[in-house]
Amino acid sequence: MPTIVLFQPKIPPNTGNIMRLCSNTGFKLHLIRPLGFALDNKSLKRAKLDYISNTTPIMFNDLFSYCENIDINNLIIITKFGKKNYTEANFKNNSIIIFGSETNGLPKSFIDLHNRKTFKIPMVNGSRSLNLSNAVAIVVYEAWKNLNFSGAVL
Repeated sequence: MPTIVLFQPKIPPNTGNIMRLCSNTGFKLHLIRPLGFALDNKSLKRAKLDYISNTTPIMFNDLFSYCENIDINNLIIITKFGKKNYTEANFKNNSIIIFGSETNGLPKSFIDLHNRKTFKIPMVNGSRSLNLSNAVAIVVYEAWKNLNFSGAVL
């Protein structure tokens, strides 16, 4: 299944909700440090409920070194600066879908380096951003739909 990558997430309930989402869809979760909270944070536990046993995020120290250890061809970057709509992404079982932090997004140098792999979620003019866990949910279900809901009980 695809992997969701959160770059320096800051808000525990967002990450907890995403952990719960990954548990329910079979997607993997990677987190790039530093986090804005400890993984044992009470808010994180409340959001993910009892799903911790199904989703244990793998931690990484740096975005650029993380990318040195993956197949860049599988990279899908979700950013408000994306060149195409997320529905145009070619989601595969080995896709690596990266989201920026709630406060700072992704580094501009990273977006510039991988510009052709950037996608956005459409919003009305003047909107700043979506909540991170909502944005991840939108993209996860689009990706999963493209994979014919592989592994789901239908």
